[in-house]
Amino acid sequence: MKRKEISKPRKLQISVPSNEVPFEEFLTASGILMTGDLLVNKDGVRVVSQNNEKQTSLINAPDNQLLLSDIEAIKVIGKGSGGTVQLVKHKWTGQFFALKVIQMRIEDRERKQIARELKINQSSQCPYAVVCYQIFYDNGVISIVMEYMDGGSLADFLRKVKSIPEQYLAAICKQVLKGLVYLHHEKHIIHRDLKPSNILINHGGDVKITDFGVSVVGTSTYGHQGTFIGTKSYMSPERINGSIYGSKSDIWSLGLVCLQLAQGQFPYPPFDSFFELLDTVVNEPAPQASPEMFSPEFCSFISACLQKNPSDRSSAQVLLEHPFLGKYDDLSINLASYFSSLGRPLATF
Repeated sequence: MKRKEISKPRKLQISVPSNEVPFEEFLTASGILMTGDLLVNKDGVRVVSQNNEKQTSLINAPDNQLLLSDIEAIKVIGKGSGGTVQLVKHKWTGQFFALKVIQMRIEDRERKQIARELKINQSSQCPYAVVCYQIFYDNGVISIVMEYMDGGSLADFLRKVKSIPEQYLAAICKQVLKGLVYLHHEKHIIHRDLKPSNILINHGGDVKITDFGVSVVGTSTYGHQGTFIGTKSYMSPERINGSIYGSKSDIWSLGLVCLQLAQGQFPYPPFDSFFELLDTVVNEPAPQASPEMFSPEFCSFISACLQKNPSDRSSAQVLLEHPFLGKYDDLSINLASYFSSLGRPLATF
């Protein structure tokens, strides 16, 4: 039997009525979950029109339709926001996927968080974000079938290499920034939990942002609405302080991630309490890259990310033009070879 890969979901041009139910609010009944213009059940996700007469599948070609019954679990490979991530295999094609399984809860905050993640996963499809193929809802469980990144996360990779040389880091940052440009400037999405474990890699050299469980749509929001959503140690001063924040809060997180990957350790020392972390992030000078260890271009890049005042912080678009990202272009950096040098894909068993 000839293997046929499941194609990536096609973008849909959907006109959303102005009087639709906000996507943060949803109802559950008879195995159906409704979240704004999305309707999810055991057969998958649908985009529903205003009069509910027409339902359009996210993957709308019949021979490419994923069914949960056609997927077999292999092993647990990690945890995301509110759920377990499993390595799964499509029975008929042999294709690997990552399956995020989320147990529904009755708490209003968690329900809204799940609804946001469903909406963002359904709408965010670009080469630098992990692809969401299909979403299912059955027996109080949300199952999200996603692209499988066989190299794991940058957190996994860092544990093997201890630190990442500048030339590879520049190539990695370039892909992450392209993902942030898409999220921030095209979709107006603030990720809110950018960290090494939420940046995935594969043996083809791809680097992709994942886990939109705590992301939010909007150009800015108030800190008191989500200060404790996400990983506190990567939060920008304005977020952790409960002030208004926007997409540049992700840039602060990116700066900490890059410095951590370069140094091999987190830029801040361990703290005994949240309040000690809060005081350090808000009142102490921002971390810097050592000019004795790193190039002037890298030090400048980190400084552009880790500005305490968000208005002084560079945007993702501006950072894409930073000299650090082009410094090693002449070397023809091969991330595929670099990622593959430390072992076989995780799906090998």
